[in-house]
Amino acid sequence: MDYTEKVLEHLKNPRNTGRIEDADGVGNVGSPVCGDVMKIYIKVKDNIIEDVKFETFGCGAAIATSSVLTELVKGKTIEEAEKITNKDVVAVLGGLPPVKMHCSVLAEDGLKAAIADYRRKKGAGGKGEGS
Repeated sequence: MDYTEKVLEHLKNPRNTGRIEDADGVGNVGSPVCGDVMKIYIKVKDNIIEDVKFETFGCGAAIATSSVLTELVKGKTIEEAEKITNKDVVAVLGGLPPVKMHCSVLAEDGLKAAIADYRRKKGAGGKGEGS
């Protein structure tokens, strides 16, 4: 399978791996089609995603898309982060083989799930902005 240099770089040296124990939002997504599972953690302060980490179990494209996603969202407001799509992730990577495009969708879904979890916790009187 032909991956771009950028994909290979993120696979060999993934950014922001691990978990955030006291995360404000966690998105857990998986694809039974390919077996990839992603967990995206966000830490939010004053509506800004100040930290983001991921745990991904899956193929190289899944790891690379998770890594790029974390770089794209760190420092963004929640609203800015919500506008990031799988196409943005693929563009930064310089493309993905067609059979691996679903990995970029999974990364986008993981982020959106983490933001939804953050909003739910914040709305339920849980820890949210600035706490």
